[in-house]
Amino acid sequence: MTKTGGESFLVLNVGSSTLKFGVFGFAGDDAVFQGVVEHAGPNADQLRITDRSGRTELSQLSPGSESLVGKVLRFLDARGMLAKIQAVGHRLVHGGPAMREPVRVDASVRTLLDQLVPLAPDHLPAELFAIDEVSRLRPLIEQIACFDTAFHSSLPTVARIFGIPRDLSESGVVRYGFHGLSYEYVTSTLRARGELPLRTIVAHLGNGASTCAVLDGVSIDTSMGMTPSGGFVMSTRSGDLDPGVLLYLMRARGFTREQLEEVTDGRGGLLGISGISGDVRELLLASATNEAARDAIDAFCYQMRKFIGAYAVVLGGLDALVFTGGIGEHSAIIRASICKGLQFLGVTLDAELNIDDAPLISSASSRVVVRTLHTREDVMIARHIRALRASRGRS
Repeated sequence: MTKTGGESFLVLNVGSSTLKFGVFGFAGDDAVFQGVVEHAGPNADQLRITDRSGRTELSQLSPGSESLVGKVLRFLDARGMLAKIQAVGHRLVHGGPAMREPVRVDASVRTLLDQLVPLAPDHLPAELFAIDEVSRLRPLIEQIACFDTAFHSSLPTVARIFGIPRDLSESGVVRYGFHGLSYEYVTSTLRARGELPLRTIVAHLGNGASTCAVLDGVSIDTSMGMTPSGGFVMSTRSGDLDPGVLLYLMRARGFTREQLEEVTDGRGGLLGISGISGDVRELLLASATNEAARDAIDAFCYQMRKFIGAYAVVLGGLDALVFTGGIGEHSAIIRASICKGLQFLGVTLDAELNIDDAPLISSASSRVVVRTLHTREDVMIARHIRALRASRGRS
């Protein structure tokens, strides 16, 4: 097992049933190692560790009685690495109106984070539990929260506000946007390479999906709204929905709040349209013979094209289109379908490069540069930890 030679950071990214983690040093963006703990059954968890190249170094089952965070810390301790961890960085989905940059988690911040749970009830409780577990098991380790909403704090008022009474907007009922750590990584990476033009649209396409209009590296509009449910249709999320639909379901159908959440977040989206699956890979396989599966794929690509067209207007033109996330990076069919309707903007793909998931997939004649880029939210969190600690003279 690879060992660090000095101080290092632990990055935790909490999912619904998984905990991804990575250990980073002060120099460079390569993780010393990375891994994931996930539920393998009612009484067991699966721990997988990979090296820098992605090769599996360890894969083992462990009893399910201990928290996922506890398993990671115990793993590090057993290999003599925990003592070198100087800070733990967490990805938090929502920062609310106040949290606009990475912040050290002290007692007052932790109290404020509890108040944000209603904004992301499906995400924040598990993320805050991870913070509390680190505090319980290793109370002296510094913890830093990095927010997916922070990148979009630059949104202008016209893009941020909804058409609701002003007092509600002023109380925090506004567009926040999400996937910010991913967008920040993509834009900073392209800028470092000299490949970030003035007008860029980034599409983060995965189970959760969104897109962002980036003007000279700054977010000026994004598809998700006050919560990660907004925007275009996703795996199980409805995306933007006429509010009258929810009112109708409440009044005429007697839907409860829990049932409405199921419609919009649990059984909506691609799963709802197809009745089969929310997984794009399964829907593509089924689409040859299943009309509902085709409808789901077509709706996903159609709505994505609409946002790209709208954001080209917002940006005053389009210089680059970047695909990231699991679908964006690996589904040539989805990328081709989205771009097929964008020729009027100057988007033309090179079919062979697209099939190969090449970093540059636009044709030589395309007026718009089209790229794929593997996103690394964990790397972005590690960068924030270094910057925050260096600013306080702890580098």
